[in-house]
Amino acid sequence: MAGTLPRLLAIDIDGTLTTPQHDISDRTAAAVGEAIAAGIQVVLATGRRYRDSLWVAERLGVTLPLVTTAGALIKDPTHHTTQFRAAFADGVLGGVLRLIDAAGHEAVVYTDSFSDGFDFHCRGFEIGSEGLRSYLDRNRSLARLTPTLHQQPPADSFAAFCMGPKEAMLELEAAISAAFAKTTSVHVIRSPRYRGYLCEIAPAGVTKWSGIQQLAGACGISAADIWAVGDDVNDLPMIRNAGLGVAMGNADQRVQDAADRVTAANDADGLAILIEELLGTR
Repeated sequence: MAGTLPRLLAIDIDGTLTTPQHDISDRTAAAVGEAIAAGIQVVLATGRRYRDSLWVAERLGVTLPLVTTAGALIKDPTHHTTQFRAAFADGVLGGVLRLIDAAGHEAVVYTDSFSDGFDFHCRGFEIGSEGLRSYLDRNRSLARLTPTLHQQPPADSFAAFCMGPKEAMLELEAAISAAFAKTTSVHVIRSPRYRGYLCEIAPAGVTKWSGIQQLAGACGISAADIWAVGDDVNDLPMIRNAGLGVAMGNADQRVQDAADRVTAANDADGLAILIEELLGTR
């Protein structure tokens, strides 16, 4: 594989870059640094919030804009300027939130408010599933309490999520998809840090791949010259559309089935192994 260098390497964070302990191994950090030194553009494409992705970019020396919240927000990690923020069509998010409320769930709604010191809105802190309560307790300082959230979401909202048991989140995904098929992009993934699953909601057409395409287009890079690496279903669009899609050994089986190649798991430095083979250093 050495010698076939992509122009852009898109990398998921949780379950791909990070270990099961949510750290980055020295070997993986060194491999990403070697890829950058070899002239490969490295883009982080994550479901994480922008603020929660910054330490990863700093650790790896990544300076390109970060594709965060599964493609719904792209920001420059150096100056914190927004390159792209998704927007729901008029009335859509309000309708989705009312559906969520009627189904007995609670939603967290993201806004582009990094510079204001918070990242999301919620109706309370002791609400929803056990996993959601843990999330809100851990991130209390980054929340804006908005009791009327489901009636009147903030105008600059760009994505939302619910958290709960897998079957409940799959049922919610189906309900939202049926009611808002043409105006939303919805998927369910396992929460990497909290008990339960996430039902993530964004405007239609917004994915990690759509964000990667924006950055690649600005650099004159075609899909054929992009490699993408990930582990969960929110990585499927980039795995399927990149010139080479790579699944981690710990990836969801649907991701492994869609990938062109499967590397080792994240607890065995699978990303580092891939890069080392790419550069011919292994």
